[in-house]
Amino acid sequence: MKNSFHTGFIILLTAGAYVLASCRELPAKKSTAPTLDQSRVQRVNGGIIRGDQTRKAIAIAFTGHEFAEGGETILGELKKHTARASFFLTGGFLTNVMFQPLVTQIAADGHYLSVHSDKHLLYCSWEKERKTLITQARFQSDIEENLQRFKALDLTQQPGRYFIPPFEHYNQQIAGWAGEMGLTVINFTSGTRSNADYTEEAEKNFVSSQTIFDSIVKRESDDPHGLNGFILLLHIGSGPGRADKFHTHFGELLDYLSGKGYEFVRVDELLEPKAKP
Repeated sequence: MKNSFHTGFIILLTAGAYVLASCRELPAKKSTAPTLDQSRVQRVNGGIIRGDQTRKAIAIAFTGHEFAEGGETILGELKKHTARASFFLTGGFLTNVMFQPLVTQIAADGHYLSVHSDKHLLYCSWEKERKTLITQARFQSDIEENLQRFKALDLTQQPGRYFIPPFEHYNQQIAGWAGEMGLTVINFTSGTRSNADYTEEAEKNFVSSQTIFDSIVKRESDDPHGLNGFILLLHIGSGPGRADKFHTHFGELLDYLSGKGYEFVRVDELLEPKAKP
């Protein structure tokens, strides 16, 4: 009996040591997540919505799902202004053969690429409490599928670890689930109407390109920090329901902001100043 007891005790000790060792190793799974200076970022619901306000730099972020008619103009203006931007693309966008040359060019030009969900799912409700609408397993598969779409294109760069959720809508739980996958949720900085460039003339929520442009100028003027650290969200395309395309004003916007002394950087360069494309 004594031998059996000692043998069992040794096995328990060994198993315990293994469990403790495994627990100590768990954080390594998150090592792909970016390292941030938390004192220099602003967060809402667990997602980063603004970078360092002492640095005169802006990250222009484009999301893409169904449409891409502004892509060629946008890339042309970015190249003309020696500017970097960030592109968050769904699996639907990446599998559209009409858009794949654009994605290849985005990567070749050194812009930031990352996920925007595979199916452009609504992760949480629009009500104030933002109730989560999907399971964690569904969320994880949606992101993994989006990542696989990138791999299938064999681009010069693979998607980064910053993530804009579909509809730019999320809650603390979604941000936490993303973190478990090594992703950091980011979203646009509020205070301008730039994210309304997808709205259609026939809809009540339509916002004109001039109104969008003016809102950016006003925020730059009114904010004590200007647009420093801003994540300015735009869309690659708005579709046939909008004739007033903001991408036709994009070069003018870059002219204005560069005249104010702003540097146009990728989101990783904005949030991690030592990051390099």
